[in-house]
Amino acid sequence: MQKRVVILLLDSFGIGASEDAKDFGDLGANTLGNIAKACFNNLADSNDRNGALKLPYLESLGLGLSALKATNELPLGFELKPNLIGAYAYAKELSSAKDTISGHWEMMGVPVLFEWGYFKDKIHSFPKEILDEIVRKTKIKGYLGNCHASGTEIIKDLGEKHLETLYPIFYTSADSVFQIATHEEKFGLDNLYALCEEVFQILEPLKIARVIARPFIGTNREDFKRTANRKDYAIKPHKKLLFETFIEEKQGEVISIGKIADIYAHVGITQKFKAGSLMELCDVTLDQVKNAKNNSLIFTNFVHFDSDYGHRRDISGYANALEYFDTRLKEILENLRENDLLILCADHGCDPSFKGTDHTREYIPVLFYHKDLQPAFLGKSESFADIGQSIAHFLGLSPLDYGKNLLNFKGQP
Repeated sequence: MQKRVVILLLDSFGIGASEDAKDFGDLGANTLGNIAKACFNNLADSNDRNGALKLPYLESLGLGLSALKATNELPLGFELKPNLIGAYAYAKELSSAKDTISGHWEMMGVPVLFEWGYFKDKIHSFPKEILDEIVRKTKIKGYLGNCHASGTEIIKDLGEKHLETLYPIFYTSADSVFQIATHEEKFGLDNLYALCEEVFQILEPLKIARVIARPFIGTNREDFKRTANRKDYAIKPHKKLLFETFIEEKQGEVISIGKIADIYAHVGITQKFKAGSLMELCDVTLDQVKNAKNNSLIFTNFVHFDSDYGHRRDISGYANALEYFDTRLKEILENLRENDLLILCADHGCDPSFKGTDHTREYIPVLFYHKDLQPAFLGKSESFADIGQSIAHFLGLSPLDYGKNLLNFKGQP
């Protein structure tokens, strides 16, 4: 029987500080729990939403119960006995970081067991010799920034100066990343992409995980706005991904929606679809669930939870986006085929109630739905790689080097 896998990854949707969170300065972080608490206490009310967090379809897959197992606390407003249709687990990260690349690679069987390179200084973040090499090789006349910054704040602060000089804005964060912001029209999108490619090549020996192009539009600090034409330049995975095994052994299709292809440096991706907003990501995902052929793996990263609400520390916005997603999850569930396996998970936390603006080291939910899967708690996973190993088992692929299978279907011994 032909099978499909649908992975819905809610970027940054952690469910509580993991046991090693103290090592990352993240003790007390709980993305879901603190959003639910704020909503329950009417602290996340807005023109768009109010009251307790309402996620009936996520709850039916086991979200609240997964969080309860991870933290010993049920998120406020959630049901202790929901109408459970899914099997659920929670997972800790084996990789030595809390970034997008590490989380995604690990769940496809390639944990990051080495240290990425980082730019740890808050100001004058990038080494002078690196900046000098960038100027020399790219022929830019200068640069702005060179610091840790929020992406939306730095274009407010330096966007007008950028328009005057056309100097690109360089900035970083606690992640292994070099970000470049330029005006999409005045600097030019192709020029930005070419600059990022050059910088990526220069930084590769330093094990910097990503260079990210961050185009924006607008005329002044009051109306500068990032566009949907972000592009990530990522290091290629150092070992074989589940995607590659699926293609080699089953001639499968691997369908990337959103930034998935960029995260995996386009390794093992056979089709890719871009989308600019949360609504568009949901629309494209639903379209692929309806139309993708059998023997496909559909993988969507819902980036806006992280970029628009987690990093921006916007609790109400995060809650509203979750509630919107839940309504679209209903449509996706209704359009699954007879032998589809649905997986809902995250890659790290980014608690919008927590200090700073960076990611948080948290457990992630691992929620499964298949018509022949008994609703039950599947335990604690010691690695996100259990997701990939479970997919390999479901698709009849060779086992991955990391992870354990979590799934036991009705009728199986």
